[in-house]
Amino acid sequence: MKRDSLAGTYLFTTLAIVLWGFSFVWTNDILQRDVAPFTFLFIRLFLAGAILYAGSKFAGKLEKIERKDYIWINLMAFFEPFIYFIGETYGIKATNSAVISAVIIATIPVFTLFAERILYKVPLTAFKIFGTAITIPGIIMVIMKDGEQASAEHLYGILLLFLAVAGSIGYSSVVKKLSGRYNTITITTYQFVVGSMFFFPLFLMYGLDGLNSTFFSKEVIVPLLELTVLCSCLSFACWVAAIKRLGMARTSIFSALIPAVSAVGAAMLGQETVTVMTFAGIGVVIAGVIIAQKN
Repeated sequence: MKRDSLAGTYLFTTLAIVLWGFSFVWTNDILQRDVAPFTFLFIRLFLAGAILYAGSKFAGKLEKIERKDYIWINLMAFFEPFIYFIGETYGIKATNSAVISAVIIATIPVFTLFAERILYKVPLTAFKIFGTAITIPGIIMVIMKDGEQASAEHLYGILLLFLAVAGSIGYSSVVKKLSGRYNTITITTYQFVVGSMFFFPLFLMYGLDGLNSTFFSKEVIVPLLELTVLCSCLSFACWVAAIKRLGMARTSIFSALIPAVSAVGAAMLGQETVTVMTFAGIGVVIAGVIIAQKN
């Protein structure tokens, strides 16, 4: 890969990470206003799919999906956004913490290593095992609040966040298979178009009542549009391109930086008080993820 191309890939991947770091803050902001999760999830995905579809068709970048790949497109959308966003959104709602949620999601690179071992026979090394091990105390440091153990609701939320981690690993595994046959815009577009279809029945059952005056207020619409345009359309396009050029493991290491961005964003907006213990735990998790990536 040419140096300029590599630098551009790292730049856009970093942009995706910064935006995703703020996505936890914006999502938490919406949930704190008692907006039904399936209301804003469906609207977000539907708008993202519509914007991407219209834009890719206009630019002539939308490729036709071969029949043999229908199952992979559906599986990709099932893992993410469907499974991932259910786990992430309800995890954020239960923990009421953008920072805790971001730290759990930051373990994706570690679990990706084990997925590569199972799916692609990539060997485990001492660095991978040690790096994985030290992320655990880092997570514990973050979920401890004021020296007290997390509540049962927090623990339930953490389990849901690990469901999101599983969804992300499944998504990356499928994208790796598809990225050699289709361009980035095509994959990202169908990810959100098909993903919104998965959410549509749940929106009809649990989300229609959420279309009220609170939902259409400025305090909800602004972060919803930020999530749609920046965190869905732009960030996922950058991420798919990175997986295509750098591979699963090298790309996923960037997600270790998400908690730091979320912590700064949550503190800036006054959502959370970020302590020295929190930043220390984030640092331990980041260190563990980076060590686990070493050959």
